[in-house]
Amino acid sequence: MKDLTRCVVTPEVNTEGFKSLGVGVHRASTIVFDTAADYANRGARGADGYSYGLYGTPTTRTLETKLTALEQGARTFLVPSGQAANTIAVLPFLKSGDGILIADTAYPPMRDFANTDLARFGVEVDYYDPLDLSDLERRINSRTKIVWCESPGSTTMEVQDLPRIALLAHKHGALVGCDNTWATPLNYKPLSLGADIVTEGLTKYISGHSDLLLGSLTVREERLVAPIRSTLGRLGISVSPDDASMVLRGMETLGVRMRHASEVAMSLIERLQASEVVERVLYPALPTDPGYPVWQKDFTGASAVFSVIFKSGIADHVPQSLDVLKTFAIGASWGGTRSLVAPMPVRAHRSATKWAGDDLILRISIGLEDPQDLIDDIDAVLADITSRARINR
Repeated sequence: MKDLTRCVVTPEVNTEGFKSLGVGVHRASTIVFDTAADYANRGARGADGYSYGLYGTPTTRTLETKLTALEQGARTFLVPSGQAANTIAVLPFLKSGDGILIADTAYPPMRDFANTDLARFGVEVDYYDPLDLSDLERRINSRTKIVWCESPGSTTMEVQDLPRIALLAHKHGALVGCDNTWATPLNYKPLSLGADIVTEGLTKYISGHSDLLLGSLTVREERLVAPIRSTLGRLGISVSPDDASMVLRGMETLGVRMRHASEVAMSLIERLQASEVVERVLYPALPTDPGYPVWQKDFTGASAVFSVIFKSGIADHVPQSLDVLKTFAIGASWGGTRSLVAPMPVRAHRSATKWAGDDLILRISIGLEDPQDLIDDIDAVLADITSRARINR
């Protein structure tokens, strides 16, 4: 073998006895085969085999396997973001003339995708009240192929009764999908409650460090695997093994991060509820929350994302007051080590329900900072809002 060839051909080394706790990063586009016959028959390797980097590497398969076990499903697929997981969860199962029913409180980009793209493809898009089973029953019909859920709902935290929704949807022959990014599979298992597909924004809690984008979808039954896998192949969608390895690393501390953050969140919520400018806090783990009975029945815990509604006339002062924050950052997403706030409009993202009151909610995600620093920030922003409100009376 000549030197130029030695530079290109990688020697095989003995890996016997090398057993690391960390997951190796396997990067590949081309997968090579021992014989021409093996290459010709590569399709026979099935979903668990390797034929091309687009369809997975040992690194991505490790993350998929870990997620499948947590979700209590049949198989998991990785995609570039949580929103990609939502779109891929429905695309393989819809065609022109079919219908999809979406919870009115779903993630706004999912709503935009349905209104813009699914409608353009000839799919009938409709929205239902996430808390009213009779509204869903009134809207569902023979064209409905998917009922889409998100529990708790985006920003406004409505908790859906997934087992009852699944019974109704399945009676009409529709699949049930559920975005589970808020709770993660540690605190909620939609597949065990009747959902057929569950999606996760791995970008958020599961990766946990606000430095990558990744999503997953897990199916309850093997019959759903082939349509999703072939759709991903046709669209050329794959993920980086480096990103998958970072999710695997962050995932190891998911339990302790969420436990700590949710405990701190509850203490801050109590402080917020005592403020004269706060109307109420939306958080399913509060006994006073309307969704608490269903949350207590179906969930095993809560994340540290909640929303604050201010008293009438106060909301206009909130954005300016956020400038006093020192520890909280202002930004989209959530679930990382840094605590975040984001003022969120609601009314434009509702059609089956109506949002009453001021059209601004402050969404808060608690991270891993010292609780006292977060308390100081909350006190400062509440004091600033109160001062602005008094001056403008």
